[in-house]
Amino acid sequence: MRLLLAEDERSLSKAIVTILKKNNYTVDAAYDGIEALEYLESNAYDGVILDVMMPCMDGISVLQRIRKEGNNVPVIILTAKAEVDDKVLGLDSGANDYLTKPFASKELLARIRAMTRNGAGTAQTDSKLHFGNVTLDCATFTLASPFNSFALANKEFQMIELLMRNPRQIISAEQFTDKIWGFEANAESNVVWTYISYLRKKLVALKADVEIRARRNAGYSLEESAKI
Repeated sequence: MRLLLAEDERSLSKAIVTILKKNNYTVDAAYDGIEALEYLESNAYDGVILDVMMPCMDGISVLQRIRKEGNNVPVIILTAKAEVDDKVLGLDSGANDYLTKPFASKELLARIRAMTRNGAGTAQTDSKLHFGNVTLDCATFTLASPFNSFALANKEFQMIELLMRNPRQIISAEQFTDKIWGFEANAESNVVWTYISYLRKKLVALKADVEIRARRNAGYSLEESAKI
């Protein structure tokens, strides 16, 4: 999943980004409200962590702006303000949740999981995704079948998660790179192919009854295996 973190305190931002990446999230970091708004207007995110007190434009104004524009991305307001009126303002402005500094990293991660589940808009809203005889545990990053299981690396997990949340739908290489690599260094279609190959080998080892199919000049989809 791809997140936007808007936090002007750079040391805190760096720490949060490190935590999120270790937990298999792709993260873009903005350091003021205008920059956050530019990211949100030009990219698609699964969730946003939005600090209130930022230069150029405060977090509440950013939130009100994107909601007015029809952007319903899930948002956690992150702030040092703990007064009830401040929380009410954030929630009434369209926030999905409100987390007060200082906070424990486990709580932040739990709130992100809850926020993205609620905002996913799919029937599969728990921490486990199922397709065929394969299960993806989004809490432990484990891909399993009745025959075996694998702990997945970061990009492997994010790619199979995207496929399992959108079974039978074609996802282009460009969609993979935009969703998973984001603004990271030049991720090209051959990189996507490499990770698809890793996942295909794992599905074979799992004796999965699903497979990743390639569609020429279109992309990849997770489908039920053809019956022999």
